[in-house]
Amino acid sequence: MNSQLTIFLTLSGVLGFIVLAFLAFNDGAGKTVAKRINAIRVRHSDSSDVKVEQQMRKAIAARRPINASDISQLSRSDKLRLRLTQTGKRWEIKNYLIACASIAAVFFMLLFLKGAPLLLAVFVGISLGLALPHMFVGHLINKRIKNFTSSFPDAIELLVRGLKSGLPVGETLGVVGREVDGPVGEEFKMVTEKIKIGKTMEDALQESADRLDTPEFQFFVITLAIQRETGGNLAETLANLANVLRSRAQMKLKIRAMSSESKASAYIVGSLPFLVFAMVWYVNPDYLGGFFYEERLIIAGIIGLVWMGIGVAIMAKMVSFEI
Repeated sequence: MNSQLTIFLTLSGVLGFIVLAFLAFNDGAGKTVAKRINAIRVRHSDSSDVKVEQQMRKAIAARRPINASDISQLSRSDKLRLRLTQTGKRWEIKNYLIACASIAAVFFMLLFLKGAPLLLAVFVGISLGLALPHMFVGHLINKRIKNFTSSFPDAIELLVRGLKSGLPVGETLGVVGREVDGPVGEEFKMVTEKIKIGKTMEDALQESADRLDTPEFQFFVITLAIQRETGGNLAETLANLANVLRSRAQMKLKIRAMSSESKASAYIVGSLPFLVFAMVWYVNPDYLGGFFYEERLIIAGIIGLVWMGIGVAIMAKMVSFEI
């Protein structure tokens, strides 16, 4: 048993080192190549939209360390509270913790009554109790950000029309908050309310940008900040920004359509072994029961899970695209 455990730990350490090294070097090389291609594209492009987008990226990169340091100084409870706020729901931390404990207790009881070992039932219950609420909150955040991004260019065009009609910037922000539905209207309402209680427009917008953490809204905030410092035609600048954001959205949709087949294949191939194992174990627990108490089968099952995890991570890396 000791020799088998030593071999298993050695193999696990070697596999973990290989995976970490692969991810580290592959990610760095990919980022380097992407930066070089982007630099060449901007250098030889005559499009005004590309140049505006590059200027916005540089401005965001110059300001990002301040935001990152502020977020890194937050406690875990504050980070969790920030995630719950990003969903747009009025949830509190205690509600989130109650949901985690309830899910963990339900899955623990189901597995334990089904005849699973006590340690396995506890491990699976705690894992699902922590993972499922976290994934659900992340899904709500992504959904809200997606809705915000899709409606944001229309809000900017409404701002442009208000500025061309002679309204001040603060008043146009209030108009957007009243006229636009969904996350965009909610965020602009928060901005106008903070301005009314004495905050500056830049601080109110930056707080919303930190909470949303989207490049589109960062573009908007930095555009207003640059215009207030340098002057110029704000309506024309915002109109160009709306065109850039629409071009980005169109490119994302094209990439999503082109990669949808590969993503579906990756989801099916990655989840099929786990689903088949769960269904067979549910129908005939004795057939696969050895994986929970036989030492050799436990080691083989853990090695199989490690390899499946590596395969799923590689497939997720291959089908994920960023612009």
